[in-house]
Amino acid sequence: MAVTMRDVARQAGVSPKTVSNVMNGYPYIREETRTRVLAAIDALGYRMNISARNLKSGRTGIIALAVPELSNPYFAELADAAIAAAGEHGLTVMIETTGADRERELTALARPRGHLVDGLLYSPLSLGPEDVDQLSTTTPIVLLGERIFHSPVDHVMIDNVAGTKAVVRHLLDQGRRRIAVIGIRPTEGVGTAGIRYGAFADTLTEYGVPVLDELAVSGGKWHRSSGADAMEELLATGRPFDAVFALNDTLALGAIRALTAHGVRIPDDVAVAGFDNIDEASFSSPTLTTVDPNRGHIARIAVDLLVRRMSGDDSDHQEIVAPYTLHTRGSTLGTN
Repeated sequence: MAVTMRDVARQAGVSPKTVSNVMNGYPYIREETRTRVLAAIDALGYRMNISARNLKSGRTGIIALAVPELSNPYFAELADAAIAAAGEHGLTVMIETTGADRERELTALARPRGHLVDGLLYSPLSLGPEDVDQLSTTTPIVLLGERIFHSPVDHVMIDNVAGTKAVVRHLLDQGRRRIAVIGIRPTEGVGTAGIRYGAFADTLTEYGVPVLDELAVSGGKWHRSSGADAMEELLATGRPFDAVFALNDTLALGAIRALTAHGVRIPDDVAVAGFDNIDEASFSSPTLTTVDPNRGHIARIAVDLLVRRMSGDDSDHQEIVAPYTLHTRGSTLGTN
């Protein structure tokens, strides 16, 4: 026969309500009582009926995180940070991927969630300002990323412009003047690629350095193989360049692989920089100069905002830009 809360209460010499308060982390309980209840729970092997508790409270204790893909290290590491942040609130995270596909991203918004999750952390890549009305759902949402601005929900953003300007200034301050860029998406419209490329071009102009369209290469999906292919394409043109800004770290790592295979010395011949500060950036050879968008901060702020909305807070939505950090490493400085 299954152990019940009454069995635990009898073992500990307290009421079932006291056992419930201990299980739910109620703070105003004497430590002696808490210890006695926990000992009884352990001795009897009691497990709370989560389904029953959630049915009574109207909560599932689960939030969803919708990201484009987990094969991209940035989103995998963002998911890890979100899980850790949610854990601090006693929440479980259910992850789904959209493949950066517009229809799948819309489906992720439209899917009924009321009996599955209490809220949604949502990171779209293929939606734009014209889709802002789709965010008006009954499920609390916090938006991650930069595709939709001035939305009716809380929005935690990467500082793409300032972060890009910082890394490009670093390249220019190192004396680089023919800077290639890989990962552009000319047909994308508003999006990460466009924002970062725009900031890249603006920074060159501020320094009086020409923006060389012939040194800008698209990168397909932002994976290592795409970075390597883009670099092969650039090298095949024979056009000289002394630095590369890759629009994310995986592209940069692929570019480093291709440059090394062709005997190009990094950074002596060509400096390389990226964006995202994925874990691998600290262990590549050479180590990668990159912008850290502060995933941990983004995840914590987003989860905190979502918990507030799940609790019924209907104050004006917030748009928060996370602080970035520039990490200068061997791929631009010559030391590992």
